[in-house]
Amino acid sequence: MTTATSLTARVLDTIRRRGWLHGGEVVLVAVSGGADSVALLDVLFSLRDALRLSIEVAHVHHGLRAEADADAEFVRRLAASLGAPFHLERVAVRREPPWEGLEAEARRARHAALLARAAAVGAHRVAMGHTADDQAETVLMRLLEGAGPRGLAGIAPGRGLVIRPLLEVRRRDIAAHLASRELGWVEDASNRDTRFLRSRLRHDVIPFLEGAFGPHVVASLCRSAAASRALVDDLERLASSELGRVAATGPAGVVLPIDALSSRSEELAVQILIEAAARLGETRPRRAATQRALRRLLGERPPRRAVRVGDLAVERSGRWLRVGPVLLPALLPRRVDVPGCADLSEVGLRLTARCFERSADYAIPRDARRAAFDADRVPPALAVRGRRAGDRMAPFGGPGERRLKSLLIDAGIPRWERARVPLVEAAGDILWVAGVRRGRAAIVGPETRRILELTLDSL
Repeated sequence: MTTATSLTARVLDTIRRRGWLHGGEVVLVAVSGGADSVALLDVLFSLRDALRLSIEVAHVHHGLRAEADADAEFVRRLAASLGAPFHLERVAVRREPPWEGLEAEARRARHAALLARAAAVGAHRVAMGHTADDQAETVLMRLLEGAGPRGLAGIAPGRGLVIRPLLEVRRRDIAAHLASRELGWVEDASNRDTRFLRSRLRHDVIPFLEGAFGPHVVASLCRSAAASRALVDDLERLASSELGRVAATGPAGVVLPIDALSSRSEELAVQILIEAAARLGETRPRRAATQRALRRLLGERPPRRAVRVGDLAVERSGRWLRVGPVLLPALLPRRVDVPGCADLSEVGLRLTARCFERSADYAIPRDARRAAFDADRVPPALAVRGRRAGDRMAPFGGPGERRLKSLLIDAGIPRWERARVPLVEAAGDILWVAGVRRGRAAIVGPETRRILELTLDSL
């Protein structure tokens, strides 16, 4: 069996064993121009007839290196020689907070561009050229960072549309394949720059370990990654199930009761938070520092400041924990006619005001989201707004005026919602802290003939 045939057979075995391709799919191959991605394209192209594949090529141009234009041109010519459609994806690598380092941000931008192109061309899979050596380097990097099982699981063989058919293949086998096929590639000079940790591991540390402990170091690290990956996959499935059981999703994001998280193991609770972020579209890998910050948030003395998870915030207040947008839209002031209704879309609520004659058997509503008032003591239009600094009200049944902030805290309203609770005003007085507490004005008494009923519903 020739070297080329050997690599192709191994990749085909991996694809079939993992059930990635069944025949007839469109596969978008990510090609940087380096040896690994060129070999991946060559192998998949050689399998196109057997698997009835449609192959398209994507090259992501990060604009970070002087050779980037030449690399893109190399890949374009390579795709043209195969008759495969070519897509050049230019991306801007984020450099402002939250920033996870140049390599991580470039990877995030690359993945987003590839998934967007896959959606545009109807690709069933996005194939990437990571190898067993990449996996071993990643495991060592994560180990040095003090990562737990999630970090030590390394690079996932497949996730969503993304597959990595070369992840069980050594880099030396790639080189042999390219030599036997007389294929060229481009070299990224930064891969040999030992100022970067990955490069030091590749050129210094792993060769030393192989010299000291034998040639199976990379295979051993990959086995450790696979074992950790199996544990993480089980944890993710359990966390996804638990999230659906205990979380509520709304305009503020995903909100979870602290009691439900505290009753789970710390590892499972952290994974539930990560699954919540993933449901909101934040799927980038979580670094060790983020993991530690989430654990502190679940502890007995949590920080008041939110933890950033990519573009999302995770924050705790009272009995609740939220995963959602960093900034929530403020409640805009508006007028509500009586009778009438107003959609408070920025907080996902609708306020309805209806008037009717009081019947002999009318009972004051006890549902927190309904409140009744003497309609003849209320003006024909009400105002709705959010909380302002210094707001006070006289709650029904209370001894006197109270600061609105302390009332909301006592009611268990989480910090992020306090400025978004609708306040219903009549002539400048707070009639109702909607869904929380009514004021003393316009009380329904024995002499009340007409009822104004206010109802708060979810949109």
